[in-house]
Amino acid sequence: MAVTKRGRPRSFDRETALVQATRLFWEHGYEGTSIADLTRVIGVSPPSLYAAFGDKRALFNEVVDRYGDTFGAFMGRALEEEGDVRAGFDRMLREAAVSYTDPLHPAGCLVITAATNYSAQTADVEQDLRERRVANVRHFEERLTEAERAGALPEGVGPRALAVYFAAVVQGMSQQARDGASAAELEQVAELAMAAWPA
Repeated sequence: MAVTKRGRPRSFDRETALVQATRLFWEHGYEGTSIADLTRVIGVSPPSLYAAFGDKRALFNEVVDRYGDTFGAFMGRALEEEGDVRAGFDRMLREAAVSYTDPLHPAGCLVITAATNYSAQTADVEQDLRERRVANVRHFEERLTEAERAGALPEGVGPRALAVYFAAVVQGMSQQARDGASAAELEQVAELAMAAWPA
């Protein structure tokens, strides 16, 4: 009698593995997270990890994409869902204060901190995250330019400068959260930042 060979079932749930990998990269960064760390936390062998995700770089790409659709999605939602541009940026900063200090996951923003330290071998990782941050600034600028055209910003206000300002505030809030700032402290930062909104 012929025996039908079946592929070995994966010993882990892929979505759960992505969550675990996200936490590792978020807390320790790309350089600080090894394949050994990933296989230990996920509970699989290196061949199983490679079979499911490809190499470490491919897994990290998937983690960052997933992060943008989950934990990091609040920024885009705030700017798109609020009809008033000022309300959108205000909501974004206040939600950042809560998200970046949530004890249920590592502090700060993965896209801002995951490649703070990098080597020549991982410069492409740093470049990719930089491009994602630059894309966020462009999104801010586009939203502000729309507001300017609609008369919702005073004349002479540069959407680009304002976009860079808010990106700097968001990035600073992420680092402060990593350094132990509380949600209440970051909410005060958000309030102070909004006080600079052009009248």
